[in-house]
Amino acid sequence: MSHLVQTMAYVGATPWHGLGNRLEANQPIGVWAEAAGMNWQIEETDVMFRVGSHDLDPIQSFPEQKVLYRSDNKKPLSTVSKKYQVVQPAEILGFYRDLTEVGGYQLETAGVLKEGRKLWALARTGQSATLAGGDEVRGYLLLATACDGTLATTAQFTSVRVVCNNTLQIAVGRNRGAAKVPHRSQFDPRAVKEELGIAISSWDTFKASMQQLADRKVTQAETERFFQRLFTYSWADKRGAQTTDRMNERGFKSVMNLFEGNGRGASLQSASGTAWGLLNSVTEYVDHQQRARNDGNRLHSAWFGAGAVLKQRAWDEALELAA
Repeated sequence: MSHLVQTMAYVGATPWHGLGNRLEANQPIGVWAEAAGMNWQIEETDVMFRVGSHDLDPIQSFPEQKVLYRSDNKKPLSTVSKKYQVVQPAEILGFYRDLTEVGGYQLETAGVLKEGRKLWALARTGQSATLAGGDEVRGYLLLATACDGTLATTAQFTSVRVVCNNTLQIAVGRNRGAAKVPHRSQFDPRAVKEELGIAISSWDTFKASMQQLADRKVTQAETERFFQRLFTYSWADKRGAQTTDRMNERGFKSVMNLFEGNGRGASLQSASGTAWGLLNSVTEYVDHQQRARNDGNRLHSAWFGAGAVLKQRAWDEALELAA
């Protein structure tokens, strides 16, 4: 399959990645499971292998490992340790049940990546902030997991800048705005919510940081240094004996172009010539412009991969600049 996104559902405007089945707001969890392609279970069985290359050769088991597969189409998902604790698709959606029914949250997207190897749901928390010039940013809670060992079950506060649909993980405090449960442990939704503190503290801290970035004017020299640091990488020779620094010229030129007035919302008072504008040039580049085979790959990178790492670095660098 060319798209990493296999199925997903959403409410409201079409998501920035342009994928999914549209739902009306305030649908029950069962409707979400059907539309998002999450109405199946992860099953497990023994790892079996044939000793030899002929059909009549004996079959043996490998007791230290197990195979995970989908209950609906029986397709294999991964081979993991016997101690691996599975988190079911229903648990991802069920995490939000009380938050949506009594907590004021609203599910906005949910879906399946890599044919079921990754699962996620995203809900709007109801929190928002507006910076100078009408620059609105909304708060969300993302819950994602994987059954191939590539991602701990992660609950992560996330923001979306409305004018451009740029996404940014809210990295504040000791746990950087996230609660992670490794798959060697049982997933306990109540404990995760307690660790996150499902409250306004993380959002209030993030809001103050956004304002700090919007208030910090930057010079041309600071702008160039900021982007140069982010888009310069160390490359090792084939023997690993010598490393050299190289710049991603295409990425550098793209973010400079976005910052200098061509980005969505770049001309707003909050972003024009500010550290907030620097940050959003990077998030827009990752979410909308960075090269990817398709929108599914871009979504995966922006939330879980190299794009998420780049956005985190930009956030850290911007805060250091504004300090």
